[in-house]
Amino acid sequence: MKKLGLLMMLLLLSRIALFCQAQTAGIEEKEVLRNEDVIFHQIDEHTWFGTGHLMANESLYLVEGETKKLTEHVWLMDDQGSSGYVVLGEKKALVVDTMNGSENVKEIVRTITGLPVMVINTHVHPDHTGSAIDYFPEIYINPADTIGIPEFMPNYKGKVCFLTDGEILDLGGRTLEVVFTPGHTPGSTTFVDKDAAYGFSGDSFGSGNLLLGVDFSTLISTCKKMSAVIEKYDIKYLYPGHYFGMNKETPQRVKDMITMSEDILSGKAQGEPNPQGMLGLDRVYTKYGVRINYKKESMK
Repeated sequence: MKKLGLLMMLLLLSRIALFCQAQTAGIEEKEVLRNEDVIFHQIDEHTWFGTGHLMANESLYLVEGETKKLTEHVWLMDDQGSSGYVVLGEKKALVVDTMNGSENVKEIVRTITGLPVMVINTHVHPDHTGSAIDYFPEIYINPADTIGIPEFMPNYKGKVCFLTDGEILDLGGRTLEVVFTPGHTPGSTTFVDKDAAYGFSGDSFGSGNLLLGVDFSTLISTCKKMSAVIEKYDIKYLYPGHYFGMNKETPQRVKDMITMSEDILSGKAQGEPNPQGMLGLDRVYTKYGVRINYKKESMK
């Protein structure tokens, strides 16, 4: 698991850097990762600095363990590039993803609120569940992701509870709707706050670099479903599973992924070889500033 966790961390560092064009002059640091898309330097024990050719005239800094208040009701947590969120209601708080597990998430949450806490996970990959779930007696997931529990959550002794599609999570004065959005994993899930006009999507839409864990037809259905929800509630954006200030998922991005998927399936577009792709995803298609990583089995 430690090896897998390190592998996932390196993956995260490479994928999130696709969003920012860095200016590195004058910074003293140690190079820790380099590939065709990104160079990452470690500035100190808890801070990384990223540069990459697909970035957007900004520098990317990752500060481990940092929390930031995003809105009156939402706090962002960071753990080695994975994002978790605390959503506050009047009677209850939600923790959306417990991240890698290098931090005691329960203690972090207690610095934000003393309300009773419900833990919901967008999917079961270790950069979103990690060992941090061990601090909580129960978590809620999409039942379609139980297939990943033996590999990614083998030591969790708490209770795994199941969400239902369309379920309403009532925090008291604030509600979130559960929307099943398979694509990255079979059980990927998005949580929508229709009154606030935003949601939390984990890796459902990839934070700009989707690792497709199902097939393109499923992804198309998911994006069409999410587009309908976005239009119905006038959702402005979705907070992703790896958020660094400039890469919220937008309604247009969700629509772009429909076009990209349809073009791949029809043969109108061709992906490029990606021999070093993670999870056996050896093809990649890039358009609209988005990458979809996939494999032969995805072509249906």
